Amino acid sequence: MLETRNLTKSFGAVHVTRSVSLKLERGERRVILGPNGAGKTTLFNLLVGELTPDGGSVHLAGEDVTALSVPRRARRGLSRSYQKNTLFDGLTVEENLGLAAAVPTGHATRLWSDSLRQPEIRDTVAEVAEQVNLMPHLHAKVSEISYGVRRQLEVGVALATRPLVLLMDEPTSGVGPEMSKGFHDLLNNLPRDLTLLIIEHDMDLAFAVADTITVLNYGEVVFDGLPEEARGSTLLKDIYLGSWEDA
Repeated sequence: MLETRNLTKSFGAVHVTRSVSLKLERGERRVILGPNGAGKTTLFNLLVGELTPDGGSVHLAGEDVTALSVPRRARRGLSRSYQKNTLFDGLTVEENLGLAAAVPTGHATRLWSDSLRQPEIRDTVAEVAEQVNLMPHLHAKVSEISYGVRRQLEVGVALATRPLVLLMDEPTSGVGPEMSKGFHDLLNNLPRDLTLLIIEHDMDLAFAVADTITVLNYGEVVFDGLPEEARGSTLLKDIYLGSWEDA
């Protein structure tokens, strides 16, 4: 469903991504781990088209999308939630979801106030709000909701575009243990045919949701395998997972 082939990116003399090759099957849930500066977010920026690679290619559902812009990749089914909130604070939760839902329908070029008049968009908003537990907050402005609810809305906005592949950059960043557990439940409730690629710092969450673990270090893939294999790797525990210990 999503594949990179020898993806490479440098900033001057610094090699941030070094010949990264990954292949995610439909419905796979893969977590990317690695220390700060490992190239994780740069990889996401290359996947969605925010950065242009120096070499290699990105393929979505069998199509080479390396030369496509961010909006064109989004319309083909590649969506992303960010580590930092990228929401419209002056609009309601419902309106934010409606704008995102309008992207695949072609209504996104119209005024945002028109989007929610479309039955298919209203249906998508209701479905996504139910999936990510936003129904009680639909009519609240984003500026009025808590940080944790904002994180839920980030995921909802990405889901509302009806993606084939969803990239999530540290979805539990800045939330407490209880909210982290809530995100675990949220991820488990997402459709199993949705392909997920997640950067995560919470080891418990990472190993609980992952079908596959990939570890980056200095831009290179140093591990790619099953969670149980990662748990048993002395290299990963000592170098990349710090003080984390088996649960």
